[in-house]
Amino acid sequence: MGRQPGSRPGAAGFAGALGAAVAAAYAATLPPSVPGGDSGELITAAYELGVAHPPGYPLFTLLARLVIGLLPFGSIAYRVNLLCSLLGAAAASLLYYTVFRLSGSYAGGILAAGVFSFSRLTWQWSIAAEVFSLNNLFVGLLMLLAVRFEEATTAKERSEISKVGAFCCGLSLCNQHTITLYVLCIVPWVLFQLFKGKELSLGYLLKLGLCFLAGLLPYLYLPASSYLNQARWTWGDQMTFQGFLTHFLREEYGTFSLVERFWMQSNAVVAVLAGLGLASLISVGNRVLENNPLLYCLEWLSAAALVASQIYTNYSICDQSSNYVVDKFGRNLLSSMPPDAIILLRGDLPGNSLRYLHYCEGVRPDVTLVDQEMMTYKWYLPKMAKHLPGISFPGRQWNPVEGILPDGTLTFNLHHFLKVNKNREAFACIGLNEGDSTWRKSYSLWPWGSCDKLVPSGIVFNPGEWIGLTRHIYNWTEDYGRFDPTSWDAVADEEMWQARMKTAFFIFDLAETATVSADIKSQLYTFAYDSYKEIIHSHKNHPVNWHKNYAIACERMLRLHKADVDPEVLLSETVKHFLLYTEKAEDDPQRADILQAVKHLNRELQGLRKVKQM
Repeated sequence: MGRQPGSRPGAAGFAGALGAAVAAAYAATLPPSVPGGDSGELITAAYELGVAHPPGYPLFTLLARLVIGLLPFGSIAYRVNLLCSLLGAAAASLLYYTVFRLSGSYAGGILAAGVFSFSRLTWQWSIAAEVFSLNNLFVGLLMLLAVRFEEATTAKERSEISKVGAFCCGLSLCNQHTITLYVLCIVPWVLFQLFKGKELSLGYLLKLGLCFLAGLLPYLYLPASSYLNQARWTWGDQMTFQGFLTHFLREEYGTFSLVERFWMQSNAVVAVLAGLGLASLISVGNRVLENNPLLYCLEWLSAAALVASQIYTNYSICDQSSNYVVDKFGRNLLSSMPPDAIILLRGDLPGNSLRYLHYCEGVRPDVTLVDQEMMTYKWYLPKMAKHLPGISFPGRQWNPVEGILPDGTLTFNLHHFLKVNKNREAFACIGLNEGDSTWRKSYSLWPWGSCDKLVPSGIVFNPGEWIGLTRHIYNWTEDYGRFDPTSWDAVADEEMWQARMKTAFFIFDLAETATVSADIKSQLYTFAYDSYKEIIHSHKNHPVNWHKNYAIACERMLRLHKADVDPEVLLSETVKHFLLYTEKAEDDPQRADILQAVKHLNRELQGLRKVKQM
């Protein structure tokens, strides 16, 4: 009887070696601290033994907590990043072994693992503390089990494999729910094969169901964590069946919205198909290859060359080993806060990075993080208020319209919350919930780095004093524009660079809109102009809108007719920076109007120069 396609000796060992090579490449590019996205929240949930956002990811949470406790080196975030890289490498090994068993081709297996592991998205998400690499591992495992099931020659062997597969299907659903798209393909196929072979019975089906349910056991972690309520950060209340179901079905996000990240997993299917395609091409010459070691070597080299080219192409994008950008962003923000401040969080950045730094690394334990979005959920304050000492909540749920809901829940708005906590300075990062504008009754937003301070309206804004107070906040040292535009590093960098201009813009906007005397308005414009000028001339690379803001400030100063400022210099700077802006911001809908204004300003500049020459 002939040998099976994937039965060559040493294949499993080679799969392990390939996985080790992928792990080494990933480990060399790991971020040393917290990445962007959901990483900060997932790490914090694991560290605190809380519950992550829907559907809770209990398997990832428990694995991450185990690794955090076992590994004695690196930051807490680095340990979880390392775990994810190892899971991603294991997925590569499984994909290689799957293709090899199907085709008997080493090159096909290498191609599959290379296409998958070193594609940009896979690499990017395999070195971050995210759930995707564990999901990739399950995809590879289910593919391999499907191949082994197809190869099985006895009913007993098929029975054992199908039970293991049922357990793995359940366990995989304890991570990311996109795996459902694979389970719904594999399970009917396996059942049909068993039915066709007359091996499927009611008792057998019951055993498979029990194996599947056994795989779901990690979900018991959710109500256990919710009941203990020891985590300083958690999501949802799973102590009731309805609460558990709400979380499990992602109702707060939109049930079954699974396709959002499916491409990262469908990459595995593409890789397998590519590997099988190469295997089919070389299978024609299998007999020649068996008699010619040189051609075997060339086959290996061709596949290895593809893997190497993928590494070379993606390394510069995925190498995060020297980047602390999201970490720096969070530390900069926390360090800028006065003692005992309240930080009203909004959005993934800065929310998740601040959660990690505050709860896991112990940065600024005196400040208090309050989630704006979470306060709108009924479960948040009953679960979390005890973990927010020193904060008063004038109700049990945030709602723009105060009152008592039909279920008896007392609501409060932002204005009331600020009023009962007036003894502590409050900051909005980034922005405030658009649905609640009640704070405008008694408060104003003044720029404070990448955040805004909520200041009682009776306090008069003093530009000089405020600039002096906040100047130390803008100590960002990263070069503008050096990060991949699609990365969280770029988002953090952009936020910090824009923050540098916020105070100047605030003063300028005050001069434009405030009802003040002409003398005060002139002082405000002068402050704004001086700030813009200092910022623009001290940074060669900066956000493109800085050119536009500075040009407008120069134009306003020109209309003030200040004796100590040369009109020709102001006109020249206005024209120069408007043109620089239009060159770099071609998609601005006002571009044509700006260029038309530049023509008038240019004529005015030429006329001024002629007058000077007379």
